[in-house]
Amino acid sequence: MPGSLTPPPIEPHEYGMLDVGGANHVYWETCGNPGGTPALVVHGGPGSGCSIGARRTFHPERYRVVLFDQRGCGRSTPHASDPATDMSVNTTEHLIADMELLREHLGIEQWVLFGGSWGSTLALAYAERHSQRVSAILLVSVTTTRRSEIDWLYRGVGRFFPQEWNRFRAVVPEADRDADLVAAYARLAEDPDPHVRATATAEWLALGGRGPLAGVLRVTEALQRPAARRAGRVGPHLHALLLQRRMAAGGRADP
Repeated sequence: MPGSLTPPPIEPHEYGMLDVGGANHVYWETCGNPGGTPALVVHGGPGSGCSIGARRTFHPERYRVVLFDQRGCGRSTPHASDPATDMSVNTTEHLIADMELLREHLGIEQWVLFGGSWGSTLALAYAERHSQRVSAILLVSVTTTRRSEIDWLYRGVGRFFPQEWNRFRAVVPEADRDADLVAAYARLAEDPDPHVRATATAEWLALGGRGPLAGVLRVTEALQRPAARRAGRVGPHLHALLLQRRMAAGGRADP
């Protein structure tokens, strides 16, 4: 690759579906040098899945690059966009366990962790639990998914865009408007009525994905996929799980 800092597109030399229990199968692939330093790419979102470009996160001649789609995301099954998917078995604890199962499956003793956005939170959570399995950590767009961070994204930012935020707030039942809006949207995304789910998804996108806050808020890539839009649940549901499940996994939340 003389004269270029970015490796050309590469294809995986191994891939598969790992049975992680609870009727869930996690897609994984490895790229680069099979004898290189193992490095795991932990994608963000939550819900985005791994991209083709993520294969070039590490130099393919020096690293054995491992990618995976977290539960409910990308090519993993079942997908979170299916209302029948049991999200009670899609928690931070489950994701950490999946990563450890994948490490064991691939016969890796230690690996480098790379994570961005939600991926930085999950990488840190895994490293706290399995520090002896982590040789190094590289984080970008860092967030720890603290309660204060979530509250600022979906409530505090309203001070800058009051009209758009009031519309976002008005979608949830009146009794929930001064409480946890993310949890309220999660409940709407679980509603058996597809119209309710679709409305919640549209308003979630209107605030953070396509509206005036697009540069401030980022919804998951999965939310913008046709299947996810039809189901009307991926974005709000998984974002709500972030706070609730992160805390369940022993994350530190400030008041």
